[in-house]
Amino acid sequence: MRTLFAFAGAVALIVGAAPASSAIDQSKGHPGFCKDDKGVTVVIDFQQLGGETYVRCNPQTTRGTGLDALKGAGFQIAGVQRWGEAFICRVENKPAAADVIPITGRANYREMCIDTPPAAAYWSYWHAANNCAWDYSQWGVKNRDFIMGGFEGWSFSLNATADTNPIPRVAAVRPGTENRPCNAVEEPKPVTNDPNEQQAPVQGRQPNATPEAGETQENVPPPGAETGALPPPKPRASASPRPQAKDPSSNVAFSGGENAEDVNEVIKRTSGASDYAPWAAGGAVLVLLAAGFFVARRRKRVNES
Repeated sequence: MRTLFAFAGAVALIVGAAPASSAIDQSKGHPGFCKDDKGVTVVIDFQQLGGETYVRCNPQTTRGTGLDALKGAGFQIAGVQRWGEAFICRVENKPAAADVIPITGRANYREMCIDTPPAAAYWSYWHAANNCAWDYSQWGVKNRDFIMGGFEGWSFSLNATADTNPIPRVAAVRPGTENRPCNAVEEPKPVTNDPNEQQAPVQGRQPNATPEAGETQENVPPPGAETGALPPPKPRASASPRPQAKDPSSNVAFSGGENAEDVNEVIKRTSGASDYAPWAAGGAVLVLLAAGFFVARRRKRVNES
């Protein structure tokens, strides 16, 4: 009987798990850079995870968060179980749960997206105004506004420190604006009053990192401390003048995911031949449980007689 319940539980977990979507939603945003100072350009650099770097535009002309920028550009993301989408764990299904991430000292690490990923392997979060250098985000993805006409960047950081986290390898420069100056824009302050979102870890700030200029030690937990509820750090004092973006000629090869399969097709293919397949599987589990219950009762009666 215990074996039956264990089997049923395993089947239930499989039935309840949503299929992993790792394709761009082509119905949202468009490939490449935004064409003007409206909307926001999103750069996804997988770095050592492998794969092509993506650049897509969310043409949204109204105020929006970093999370809005990601989704509005058509990218598929997953948060962590503890914080939801307030901490991004996967982008386009990378790193996938089956992937082994070569963290120093943890050779067999796999990311389950239950709590915040380790500081040695996580998606670092960046932003930039047009023609300006990339800068770490000081706020969480759900409680800050994107810079209109600017850039949002996601770059996977592996075995790096706060000083060596890799910036996205595509310059924050819209084509045709290379000769314009960097008009620095201060990173917008949090836009939410939700204490749960305010307490979510800051994606761009590596846990247990050394404070940067303008920050105080109170913003960084002591070594060994629980970092899951790390409050948003105070904004850094901006450099004056702000540095220009790097030369776009040094960009890595990128695309807008034009050749990626549409996410709706991925979901259709991975969810089974029928929309009723999950319910059928769930019914099979109930049948197994009922059968096991009646078998157990019959055996009990036979033993008692």
